[in-house]
Order: sequence, then C-alpha cells, then structure tokens
Amino acid sequence: MRIIKINKNQLQIIKDLAYAVWPLAYGEILSKEQLKYMLEKFYSIEALESLWNEAKHVFYIAIDKKDKPLGFVSYELNCKPEKTKIHRIYVLPETQGTGLGKKLFYHVKEKALENNQKAIFLNVNKYNKAKFFYEKLGFEIVKEEVIDIGNNYVMDDYVMEVEI
Repeated sequence: MRIIKINKNQLQIIKDLAYAVWPLAYGEILSKEQLKYMLEKFYSIEALESLWNEAKHVFYIAIDKKDKPLGFVSYELNCKPEKTKIHRIYVLPETQGTGLGKKLFYHVKEKALENNQKAIFLNVNKYNKAKFFYEKLGFEIVKEEVIDIGNNYVMDDYVMEVEI
C-alpha cells in the first residue's frame, strides 16, 4: 500500500471513494435524502475544486499494489494557529480494520510535524463509530458543534483533538 498526493485533475478519485464509503458509513445515521444532499454538496467536482483552490486542502489517496484507490485523507495546515485540521479521512469498508486509516492519520501527523504544528483536530458525527477509532489514536473531545449545512440539515458533531 502506498500513500500518494493527488493533483487537481484526480479529484474524481475522491468523489468516487466518497460515494462508495458514505452510504455504509452514514446509512444508519442519516436519511437517504440527507446523505444524497451532503454527497452532492461536499463531493461534487466543483465543491472539491473549491476546497483545493480556496481552502487549500491537501488530498492524499492510499492505493494498493495494483494502483486501486482504497481510501483518502484531506487536511489543512494552520487551519487554526499551529493546528492542522483533518477535513476528511475515509477508507473503503473492506479495508476497515487493516490499519489503513491509521496509516493515513500518521501520514498527516508527519506532515503536520514537518510544518511545526502542535495539534491535529477534526469533526466527527456524534453517532459515527469512527469516534472510537479516533479515541484509539489519542484524540479527545474538546467541544460539541452543530453546523447548519442548508436544506434544513445540520451536522451534529464532536470536535476532537490530539496534541502532537
């Protein structure tokens, strides 16, 4: 397995992975309508290009020996002073439990340390099982956050952080 940085022309890979992962990750948490709305809002090519251009998100994918994409991570250095935010970290369901998510996290941690960051933080849905994964990595809940995303939907999240 390799972790590689993608270029803007490869954002379709991120979209395809999100559409493969989200229904299983959020199918029991969100309605089908909200799931569809959020995928279109956050993972259209236009939305991803905006994150790339304006928000300065950095995207990496994990690929197997045959160059098949298995998961991805996006992050932003100095999202807050000396803090990196992981905006997205997802792996295909069949790769969960293999250490792939952990490898993606450690990749971000390495980049954060190279850039003199003091902590990494992220948002996680309060009902998402990934919360336990983050706790195993040392993340702690620092606050709760409800974010209006339009169309009468909200994201009901924990903000979790780990010092590095």
